[in-house]
Parts: sequence; structure tokens; C-alpha cells
Amino acid sequence: MKRRKFIAASAMSVPLLSMFPANLSSIIRESGKSGIEKRSLGKTGEKLSMIGFGGIVVNKATTEQAAVRVKEAIDYGINYFDVAPSYGNAEEMLGPALEPYRKDVFLACKTTERKREGARLELEQSLKYLRTDHFDLYQLHAVTTLEDVDSIFGKGGAMETFVEAREEGKVRYLGFSAHSVEAAMALMDGFDFDTILFPFNYATWYAGNFGPQVMERAKEKQMGILALKAMAWRNWEEGEERTIDKTWYKPHTNKEEANEGLRFTLSHPVTAAIPPGHEDLFSMALKLASDFSPMNEDEIKAIKEKALKTEPLFRYPMQT
Repeated sequence: MKRRKFIAASAMSVPLLSMFPANLSSIIRESGKSGIEKRSLGKTGEKLSMIGFGGIVVNKATTEQAAVRVKEAIDYGINYFDVAPSYGNAEEMLGPALEPYRKDVFLACKTTERKREGARLELEQSLKYLRTDHFDLYQLHAVTTLEDVDSIFGKGGAMETFVEAREEGKVRYLGFSAHSVEAAMALMDGFDFDTILFPFNYATWYAGNFGPQVMERAKEKQMGILALKAMAWRNWEEGEERTIDKTWYKPHTNKEEANEGLRFTLSHPVTAAIPPGHEDLFSMALKLASDFSPMNEDEIKAIKEKALKTEPLFRYPMQT
């Protein structure tokens, strides 16, 4: 069977609802500062706050604003920070703001480069901007197509830089983020990554068949599972006023609905969820996560019904 057909067949082999109600027994959970628990990250031995600080929160911020936003996260016990060169000037703002806390946090960075040389250049530049000599986690960013996967794993591909950087001590763990089931499955088949960063959202899960098969495979491989889009709602409609910046999708801004989204995602064996990049929504997520409890059966039924009435951001198979 050809690789692409095998990926499609194996992804479809996981039943739509197989991972929910979720069982959190596969991860270690510890109480943390301000009530935000820490959870184990796959096989790494690391424990991360279950809310991560996405670098977009400090994109376009002043130096003073960036320092305040980072300190707010630290005061809540957040020890997981994630950034990328594609987030505007976020790296330049996050570096100085995070510098006083660097030794106590888990810092992740990403690259959209698919070739060895480009990945190396971005890695070195990111290290300078973040004022650090290493990243705790370095990730392939937003991999979507199988052509991207082929390029990454091929001769002169980005994986060559990733492996070299780990050997050099410039990165500790290797991971990826993906925006399609197809790419995520292919990446997990092609390399023993430490982590996956993926959209796990109730609407995409139930209405898009997007997520269960990826989580199942990541659990089998004992990877650290990190989540995007927990508080996402839907695409912006044509002509709709975009009242929230820093998100290409429309997020939940209502406290109760945002809490449902977070609780759905964090009721799975997910180490951490990264909220939307808008600073107000990040602050909301900190407060909501301080009072987290897994969903019960009635809540599970209700959120499934809501999901099936929502147009998901992502679907499997990928729409072309």
C-alpha cells in the first residue's frame, strides 16, 4: 500500500468518539500555583502548566506591556512559553520580558522552514531574539501537506538541522505542530518526536472527525500532547467585523463558552492548551483554568450536541 493511502486508512481506523469520555490516567497531574495544575509531558519527565503562554500575546506590545503580561503568567504559575518567528515581533518582545525567569520556564520555539539551511538560520536568529543558549522544545511549525512532510524528511530537509541542533545542545526536545490529520500522522510515522502541538477543539472533534485519530496515535507513542484552538469558535464570516485581533478565526469571548472549550480539551490527556493570542483572552484562560474540573457525562452530551451544530475550522479528510 502506498504511504499516502496507508496514512488515510490508518487515520480512519480510529472511531470518531473513541477518545471521549477521556481518561486522564495516562498523565501525571499535580496541583500548581493559583490552582492551575501541572501535567507530565509524554516521556520527557517535564511537567508543564496546563495553560501555555503563546508568544502572540506580546506581539505589537510595548516593552512595558510585554513585561506585565509575562509577569502575570508567571504569577499564575505558568512555566510553558511558546513563540515563533511568524508571530510578528513577538520573539523580540518576549526575549527581554522572559529573561529574568528563563531558568525556571520551559521555552518552545518553532520554524516554518522546511529545508536544512533555512531552519538553521531561523533557529540561530530565534535564539538571539529570545536571549537564550537553547530551546527546551523546537518544533516544525504548521505542517499541513504531505509535500511539506516529504521536504522535511528528504535530503537537505529541516530534520537534518533539528537532529544536529539536539546533538549540539541548542535544543532539548523535538516536536511539531500540524494543521491536518494527514500531515500529523505522516510526521509521527516518520520520526520519534517528543511532542505534538495540534488543534484539539470540540467542534472539529465531533463535526469534523478531526483530532481523535491524532490523539490516539500520539498516546500510543507516549508523546507529549499540546493543544491549539481550545477556545476557537468558527471562521469569520465574509464582511463580519473582526472584533478580536491576533486570531485568524473567531474565538469564544463569552466566559461560559470559552470555559466549555477549555474544559473539553483539558479533559483529554493533553499536557497544556495554548489560548488565543489576544491578551484579554489569555487572561481569561488563566482565570478559567484556576478552577478546572474534567467534564461529566451530562456536559459531554451537551457539548457534543453543540459541536454538531457548528461549522468546524478543520475537517478530516482535509478539504482541497
